[in-house]
Amino acid sequence: MNIEEFREYCLSLKGVHEKMPFPNVADKYSRDVLCFYVADKWFCFVNIEVFDFCCIKCNPDESGDLQGQYAGITPGWHMNKKYWISVYFNQDVPDNKIKELVKKSYEIVVESLTKKEREMLLQQE
Repeated sequence: MNIEEFREYCLSLKGVHEKMPFPNVADKYSRDVLCFYVADKWFCFVNIEVFDFCCIKCNPDESGDLQGQYAGITPGWHMNKKYWISVYFNQDVPDNKIKELVKKSYEIVVESLTKKEREMLLQQE
């Protein structure tokens, strides 16, 4: 999977938009981070230049199992390690599993939205 395919997949989820929220930070790696949002909450981010891993939300009950099963899944980089994982590309995590985990992250965030936000999401085309 490459950045274009990954980005296209994330944007295919209902109501998703993207933004590079750190244009003025000193760290180049962070400046190149692209975040994917549903409503105003992010569910995934990735560095568009290096494209080494994505960081996604994860159910805390599944996080440990995933990290035990895959060397390419580690605690979330710069995020709450209980709720976020980093999933490395081109390691032992298959692309279809990465997409499945991204979709789960999206669903976790959608479930956390207010009723009004979820209703607005359903109305989007």
